Amino acid sequence: MLSLGVGVMLHVVTSNSLQTEASERFRNQARNSQFNIANGIKAYTDVLRGTASFFQSVDSITRENFHRYVGGLDLANNFPAIVSINFAQNVPLEQRAAFEQHVRDTARPGIDGYPELVLRPAAAQGDAAIISLIEPLAGLEGKFGVDIAARPAVADALALSRDTGMLSASGLPIGFDTTPNRPALGMRLPVYRPDRPLFTVAQRRAAYLGSVGIGFSVHRLVSEALAEIPVRHARLTLRDVSEAGAPNGGALLYDSMEHETATLGSEDIISFVLPIDFNGRQWQARFTAPMSSLYSRVDAFLPWLALLTGFIGSMLIYALFHTLSSSRLRAIRMAKAMTRELRESQAKLQLSHHKLRRLAAHADQIKEEERKRIAREIHDDLGQNLLALRIEADVLTTRTSHRHPRLHERARCTLAQIDNTIKSVRQIINDLRPNVLDLGLSAAVEWQIGQFRQRSGIVCELNEDGADLELAIDDKCAIAFFRILQESLSNILQHAHASLVRVELRQQDGILSMSISDNGVGMHARSRNKFGSFGLVGIEERISILGGACTISGAPNAGTTIMVSVPLELQAPSFPHRLETV
Repeated sequence: MLSLGVGVMLHVVTSNSLQTEASERFRNQARNSQFNIANGIKAYTDVLRGTASFFQSVDSITRENFHRYVGGLDLANNFPAIVSINFAQNVPLEQRAAFEQHVRDTARPGIDGYPELVLRPAAAQGDAAIISLIEPLAGLEGKFGVDIAARPAVADALALSRDTGMLSASGLPIGFDTTPNRPALGMRLPVYRPDRPLFTVAQRRAAYLGSVGIGFSVHRLVSEALAEIPVRHARLTLRDVSEAGAPNGGALLYDSMEHETATLGSEDIISFVLPIDFNGRQWQARFTAPMSSLYSRVDAFLPWLALLTGFIGSMLIYALFHTLSSSRLRAIRMAKAMTRELRESQAKLQLSHHKLRRLAAHADQIKEEERKRIAREIHDDLGQNLLALRIEADVLTTRTSHRHPRLHERARCTLAQIDNTIKSVRQIINDLRPNVLDLGLSAAVEWQIGQFRQRSGIVCELNEDGADLELAIDDKCAIAFFRILQESLSNILQHAHASLVRVELRQQDGILSMSISDNGVGMHARSRNKFGSFGLVGIEERISILGGACTISGAPNAGTTIMVSVPLELQAPSFPHRLETV
């Protein structure tokens, strides 16, 4: 019974989860459609503003250049919902006859495709807004010559747009779409004479030429957005709710199921209502769909699968607890044995780690001693021989300077080559073990920083407290700090791309510490564990062998800081050895 109760609970939870997920998915799809509709309105508004800019940027508007401009927009491919782009010229009542005569005189019958001008309505009551340009013309020839201001509501909207310079949008169908039962809406923007002031209402009225407008199919606009909802039987109704108290919740602009008669009966319906701004007019988009259409075939079986899983899982858990309770003693014995083996393994691992550290320390010590021995042998043998050879070459160069020019030139080249060889030998000795280490850690650090400045050109600052740094530092500690500085400066030069490096060396309260920081690109956390990179590991091991502490901190584009410190009471003091030079 308990297992059955768990299964029923999982069935309810899964059903509610599926319903919530489907509802949220449908909400996101509705919002995507809302966004697409708003983007379409924005795009068509931009087309209207571009057309108004075209009218104000050319000296004269003709049917030919207007046709070329609209053709360049490629409405069929780029703006498929736009039915037409037109221009309604402002014609005062007293100029009506002259305007009609001018259009007839400049007409080109059979060439531009426009029919003969017939003003409609024939009787004028005041200033007119006559459509004199319209593209594309096919199917809309009857709109040519129509006075759109004959309708009082349109006339008021045009007057308000003229006086404010703002865009006006129609709330009712304008009759530009030739498809039955699929209304077209319009937007219009006033056009003024160029180079005229437009700061006051009087100035705008004096410069007013007319208005450009576009008519677009609501059905085409919304159908493209509705395609973003891949749900069976999804329905979208679009209404204009700008007018307060409008019957039936506002004028119906679009209904995706206007031709479908199937009913959904008592099936659960999910519905979302989202607002859309149509250039100052408020549209209301209602998205509805039956809940069953939001589920896939797998979703329909998931609650029952959850019930079965809960029932079987509860039974298995009961069997597991029963088995565990009967084998408790055996589990305790196994745990004790595993704990003992783990402790033994940890002890062996710690011992192995300790031996490896001792071996690494011994290897470092042997390496440093070998470097020191090789450097001294190079100095004592090769250095002395090169010095004697240089003296002989210098004597030969001096004696042949006047009597044997050609031999003198060869001797001079040999002398220069010997000097270069001496410099190379000196560099090799310094790379193996700089003689400046015999003067103490402070002098070695100053020398290394000088070499870094000379080699890289990077500004490098040294700060030290100067309080008897060399008195309590033995040779191992000095070499370790010097090698850490070498490795750090080498990493900065290769990877950091820094312009400033700061090195601080100080002794305080029996602690010798050194920090190297830069203002470079910083270091990612994963860089420290990169395969084949042992520089930072070597720094940490050197300090660990001396019983000190090492801290490496850094962040991307925030530089890197290496901080090492060693207690001096653990180190045996040493004193500088003899200074050898080449």
